[in-house]
Amino acid sequence: MIPIGSSYRPIGAPLETINDINLRLFQTFLVVASEGSFRLAGEKLKRAHSAVSVQIRQLEEQLQVKLFDRTTRSVKLTEEGARLQESLRKAHFEILHGLREIREAADLKRGQLSLASSSHVASVHLPPILTEFVSQFPEVAVTIRELTSTDLYAALRQQEVDFAIGPHGTDPAFEFSPILVEPLHAVVHPRFVDPSRDSITWQEIAQFPMLLPAPQTAMRRIVDEVLRSNGLEGPGRYQFIQAETIIAMAEAGLGIAVQPSTRLEKHPPVNARVMTLTEPHIRRAMSLIRLRDRALSPAARHLAEKIITEVRTVTGYQQGESFSVY
Repeated sequence: MIPIGSSYRPIGAPLETINDINLRLFQTFLVVASEGSFRLAGEKLKRAHSAVSVQIRQLEEQLQVKLFDRTTRSVKLTEEGARLQESLRKAHFEILHGLREIREAADLKRGQLSLASSSHVASVHLPPILTEFVSQFPEVAVTIRELTSTDLYAALRQQEVDFAIGPHGTDPAFEFSPILVEPLHAVVHPRFVDPSRDSITWQEIAQFPMLLPAPQTAMRRIVDEVLRSNGLEGPGRYQFIQAETIIAMAEAGLGIAVQPSTRLEKHPPVNARVMTLTEPHIRRAMSLIRLRDRALSPAARHLAEKIITEVRTVTGYQQGESFSVY
């Protein structure tokens, strides 16, 4: 027995004794150390304070150290008790951290996630990334929705998708992580402009019929805003839903189309010239978008980080690269 009321020189307990200690005793010790009272600790643990005192004595006997200095008014940690408290705090943190990693690893291997994307990014950049992801985590069900930017933002607000890939914006409800910056080009049939030219101005293309995407798209907003802000209005407009149709119509000479560079790299026109648009020269950004302050599941977070890293690598995007926002 430890002579509690007298001076005491601690003696280290054998390792096999420490291994046999009931973990409940450590829990009781931490509560007494935190409350500074057997009575208050008993109330918190819903035990009689005498039972708490007995458990502390048991722990001291097994460790062969005095953990508290007791008086009629207070209970204070000894030097050895303070060391044990710090050690148990560190151990508690490590256990919680380990359990969290175990849960996240398990969650990463199962469950489901949903993302929305503009159609051209989905077709150009996502196939290899998603193929690798689903082969690595076959039990995760992935749903992909191709949406216009208007519908994409609505799906994020309503939490119908975990995250989205679409045009960069400034809405404070969202967190934008740019993954690529691309210029806009004009697809011009030779009957409109000398095909030997490499560039064309917005003022020039406004003189001809324009082939436009649906009003819900970011591309349409960009085109309308550039024309409006420069006081330009073309002789006629044709509207289509699919970008492939727009490019086909431009190749046929129905009008001039404005398209991002990545889409034209994926579907290069044969019978029309791709020209750089100038005055102004517009560079738009595509971003991974998530609802601000909404935590992603482990699987969704892993895929989002993978998309950001791999698309930036492929496109050569540099942090801080300038672009236009509409």
